[in-house]
Amino acid sequence: MNRKDSFKQGIQDGIPIALGYFAVSFTFGMMSVSDGLTAGQAALISLTNLTSAGQFAGLDIIVMSGSYVEMMLTQLVINLRYCLMSFSLSQKLSREEVWLHRYLVAYGITDEIFGVSASRPGKISAFYSYGAMSVAVPGWVFGTLVGAICGNILPTFVVSALSIAIYGMFLAVIIPPAKKDRAVMCVVIAAMLISNIFSILPMLQNVSSGFVIIIATVLVSAIAAYLAPVKEDGEEGSPDEA
Repeated sequence: MNRKDSFKQGIQDGIPIALGYFAVSFTFGMMSVSDGLTAGQAALISLTNLTSAGQFAGLDIIVMSGSYVEMMLTQLVINLRYCLMSFSLSQKLSREEVWLHRYLVAYGITDEIFGVSASRPGKISAFYSYGAMSVAVPGWVFGTLVGAICGNILPTFVVSALSIAIYGMFLAVIIPPAKKDRAVMCVVIAAMLISNIFSILPMLQNVSSGFVIIIATVLVSAIAAYLAPVKEDGEEGSPDEA
């Protein structure tokens, strides 16, 4: 697939993400203005961060006049999972991609963009990520801006419904590949079980959500890589079969 087709495919896969982002960032924009930020400041935060959990946590620290150190450590813990996603996605990119493209792709890695990128068969082009980012990022920023400007107009129950839209969208990302590949389904179920263990066991409940994601990701992916390794392109079998 050439760059133009990859970009178009990225746009197509990014449109549902953009719609979900608009709904969630609308809530962030509304909360930002109610906590004293301007609409421009809220939109700038969304443009430079692209992380729902990180932005909501950061907003709380801003409101409480927290220190820069507190902000830095909070964002590091919450967003550290994106490092793991970057490591994984770097293996999906063509080896011919230059470093500049890899850095630009890293800017737009979110849970959902990573999900659609990882579910694509074979290698992907950086232009696929650019296509997804070209609609997903504006959806996130524009949703924030609209929420900041007119969020108080909507009833509370409507805003609450919008805030959970992103979870339904993420399920739509992971369910199709899980239905096609038994290994993917096992990975999804195992990750869910580990996350539930952390929420149930008293001695593990104090672990932050960011570290729970990291622990579950590393543990489940390591087991899956050992039990169901993915062959590299061009690999036809084991040495005994050659």
